[in-house]
Amino acid sequence: MLTEKQQELYSSFYESTHSNEYLDQKTEVFVGLAAAMGMNCTPCIEYYLKQAKKAGISKGEISEVLAKVMAVAAGQKRLQMQEVTEKYGIDLNERKQFMEKLK
Repeated sequence: MLTEKQQELYSSFYESTHSNEYLDQKTEVFVGLAAAMGMNCTPCIEYYLKQAKKAGISKGEISEVLAKVMAVAAGQKRLQMQEVTEKYGIDLNERKQFMEKLK
C-alpha cells in the first residue's frame, strides 16, 4: 500500500532501528521481541526468535521476556475493566447485593 518512496523511507527507518547507538545486541533483540509480542506480529516474533538464537539468547531469557509481556497485557486488561466500570458506573457487585437482600 505504500508508494515506492514511502517504502524506501520506511525500510531505511526500520533498518536504522537495528543499528543502535545505545543498546547492545541482546537488549535490541529483547526489546524487538517484546514489542513484536505486544503487537501480536507473528512474522516479527519469528524474526526476533531467530535473531535471539543467533545472539545466543537462552530459552530462559526468552521466557522472562514473555512473562513480562504477559504481565503488562494482564495489567492493561485489568485497568481497562476498572476504567470502563468506573466511567459507566457499572457496579459488578450489584446483583450479588440484590440477591443477598432477597434472602
